[in-house]
Amino acid sequence: MKKTFKLTLGMMAGLAVALILIVLYQNSYKMTEEKIQITTPKGVLTGTLALPKNYSGKIGLVVFVHGDGPINDTYDDGYKPLWERFASKGYASLSLNKPGINGTPGNWLEQSMEYRAQEIRYAMAWARTLPMIDKQKIGLWGASQAGWVIPKIVKEEQDIAFSILVSPAVNWITQGQFNTRKELEQQGASPQQIKKRLDYDQEVLQLLRSHASYEEYLSIASPDDIISKERWGFIGKNFRSDSTEELSYFKSPVLLVLAGKDINVDVQDTERVYRKNIPSELLSIIHLPEADHSMMNEQIAHSKSLTFLTAVFAPRQLVDGDYLKILADYVIQR
Repeated sequence: MKKTFKLTLGMMAGLAVALILIVLYQNSYKMTEEKIQITTPKGVLTGTLALPKNYSGKIGLVVFVHGDGPINDTYDDGYKPLWERFASKGYASLSLNKPGINGTPGNWLEQSMEYRAQEIRYAMAWARTLPMIDKQKIGLWGASQAGWVIPKIVKEEQDIAFSILVSPAVNWITQGQFNTRKELEQQGASPQQIKKRLDYDQEVLQLLRSHASYEEYLSIASPDDIISKERWGFIGKNFRSDSTEELSYFKSPVLLVLAGKDINVDVQDTERVYRKNIPSELLSIIHLPEADHSMMNEQIAHSKSLTFLTAVFAPRQLVDGDYLKILADYVIQR
């Protein structure tokens, strides 16, 4: 009996050790990560510089521009599979904490899109002082809300080698309407319920256009979906965002990556606008039919338990494999 117990205990201990080793291996990436701090006229920026291991000579750099939300430099480690792929092609990655995140001074909800663009300009200026960075091989990667930020960056930065835009937004208002409709449809809402919600959103929009106070908003706010005061201020600064005309600022190659299962951004409209406003010789478009807005496989993205298990035991599998390969191949071609 004691032998059986000891054998069982030994097997369980061995299994636990094996699981720990698997987790450690899967969460170890073939790159070197350095925490960085950048002093700017507007304050201190913090983040991560991910470098290829054992590089020699000059290397390229991809500067990351986040989407919406309180995002840290690694996107809770979600960026690391992409950083690793870039590193394998001889490219470093630079990503910042948003203001107020990970101890960085400030509050990201106080930022305009121009403020965000200036933040990246400061980061790029700092990166150009690094001895290992090839100044002619600095590109941008950005997702979702970055679709309003990156065109502002390239307007002022004439030596950007390339821009990668992943499910970028074009117009704040129409994107919000599209997202609301799609989410309600997925929840099984009736046409009448969808119309009621869209009508309510129009009321909120009218308040924003009239520069209404937060208290005025609260007087009509739906009790099930109240925007915080800070968020109300953020929306007030940015709800007029529209990148349509600013897309003409691009003078270097642009890769547009669109997800087939995206319910946040109307990818058909985004493609139409990009084709209309960016010269065809600069624009490349990739469709990933099984990916969602975050470039995750839809089956994983819709299951919290599967997402958690994948993040722990196989984090590289969270991101669409074709997406990683396409982006890595794209930067090396530049």
